[in-house]
This record gives sequence, structure tokens and C-alpha cells, in this order.
Amino acid sequence: MSTKKMLVLLGTLVLTAVLTAACAGPEGPAGPAGPAGPPAETGSLTCTECHNDTAIITRHKANWVTSIHGSGPGLEYAGERAACAGCHDGAAFSEMIAAGKNFTEIESGNTAPTHQDCRTCHQIHVTYTGDDWALESNTPVTMVTSGLTFDGGNGNLCANCHQARRYFDSFVNKDNASLYDVKVRFNTHYSVQADTLMGSGGQGVEGKPGAHYSMVENTCAGCHMGENQVHTFEPQLSTCTACHADAEDFNVNGFVTSFDEKYLALEGKLQALGAIDAEGVTLIDTADEKLALALWNYNLVHEDGSNGIHNPSYFNALLDAALAALE
Repeated sequence: MSTKKMLVLLGTLVLTAVLTAACAGPEGPAGPAGPAGPPAETGSLTCTECHNDTAIITRHKANWVTSIHGSGPGLEYAGERAACAGCHDGAAFSEMIAAGKNFTEIESGNTAPTHQDCRTCHQIHVTYTGDDWALESNTPVTMVTSGLTFDGGNGNLCANCHQARRYFDSFVNKDNASLYDVKVRFNTHYSVQADTLMGSGGQGVEGKPGAHYSMVENTCAGCHMGENQVHTFEPQLSTCTACHADAEDFNVNGFVTSFDEKYLALEGKLQALGAIDAEGVTLIDTADEKLALALWNYNLVHEDGSNGIHNPSYFNALLDAALAALE
């Protein structure tokens, strides 16, 4: 074919294409959708076991944000403080547990600390199934100051932080061994609950584990979350009624009332001696062993926060020892 004929043919094809496009009508309606494809999966794993239209996440989050862990008053103490980060920073806690360490073994703080949230306690987004609600750990915990082993089921996770950090003899005055430095933080730290459940942390008494350690399934979690897994972490009366069937509040058989009376008696004696003020703040710098014992046990009751309920017999004995030391 000659070049002239080839050019004529190409021109004809182009002109035909232009005329066809110009004469085309409007686009017709879309056809019906095809069948839905299979749900998005990663292998055999699916997100919808947790992320669905139930309240499986939202109900726990609604409780959690009202809790001390969720509102985060302890978070401000974390920051770059290595001694605090393991328990005050949610991410640092997870790293501590994964490494099999305790809070004394944290080498550095976190410049961007986080709350204790879902990821702190649970294995979130490991398998992308409901198995991710499993706890980070429920391994028994060897406690730092007492050396005792806390073995309380799911409560073991709590015991990693809710244990004493300081002990009585660490406050002996460096210049006079008969005196104790009591002015600054003369206490075990606010997290002493695992110790008191096992009958340790106080002075002048040989304690032993209480019924709430040995008889309550999952110890801390059993009492503070109950069967409904309430994430406010407030104690649940429904757990109490499993043993105390007629209990209408936590003042079972009037124990809290009588315990508070004894505690206030000790407080009054310490105030009369000028050791503490009306708010319970220590006013003196040093104390002899007897006064120090009484002040230590007084502070322990406050730090535990259960009005003696965690271990009633032990706490009663601690107050008795403190009162006897002041006679």
C-alpha cells in the first residue's frame, strides 16, 4: 500500500472515531451490585470478635475512665523518674512485665508517659481476636521488700505494683541507731495492699495471710471487679455476699465501725504527743522505736485504704501493737 493511501485510511479512522463520540448518548444507569465478598481477614483472624456492635469495649471504657487508673492522678509522677515509671506509666509497666522485671529494675523513665489503660493489663492486638483480652501476666509475684510470693490468680497482675516499696528499718537515723527519721514519707508507699493481704508490712506483729487472700478467687480482681468485670475497680459487694450472705454493705458484722474507733484512738494519742496534726501529717523529724512503730502502723492503715478489710485480724493486731507502744 502506498504512503498516500495509508494516510487517507488513517484520516478516515480518526474522523469516524470523532463522529462516533460526538453522537454518543448520556451514560446509562449503573447496573445492580454484585454479591458481597468475604469479610476482611488476616489469615483466619478477625477484628469483629471485639470491634462489633455490642458494648464489649465501650462498657469497660466507660467504667475505666472514672477509675483512679483511668483518670491518671498518678501519671504526673512518672515522667522521667525511673523509680516510678514501672508502675505510674502504663507503657513502662507493659515493658517491665514483658522483661520479667520489677519496679526497682527500671533503668529510665518515659518522656511521654501514658495512663494505665487497656494495653497495660491486656494483650491488645496480639492475635486480633477475643484472645487479646488475656492478661499481660498472672504469674505469681515475689514481693520486693518482704520476699513473700503473692499467688492470687488474676490478682497477681495487680501485685506487681500494689506492694510495699519501703520498709521500717530503712528509716533508721544514720547518726543515731536508736532513732528513726519519720518526717518524710515514713511509710511503705500507698501501694501496700498485696503485703497486707499476706500479713506483712507492719511492725510489732507476726502476721499471716487473711481470708481475703486465701478464699477469694483471683484475690484483688475478684473483689474489685466481681463477676461482671467492673472496671471502676471499686470493691463489689456481690463478691462479699458469696460468704457473707446477709451483708448489705462493707461494714460486715460492724467490723469497720469498731476498727475505725480503734484507729481514731491511735490518731488521738499521736496528736496528743505532737507527732501528727489534725490532718495526720507528721510534725516531728525523729522518733524512738516505740513512737516510730505506732506512727508506722498508723500510716500503714491509711495507705492500705481498706479500713482493715483486706486482712481484719492482722490490722486489728497492728493497731493493738501501736496503742500498746504508746502506753
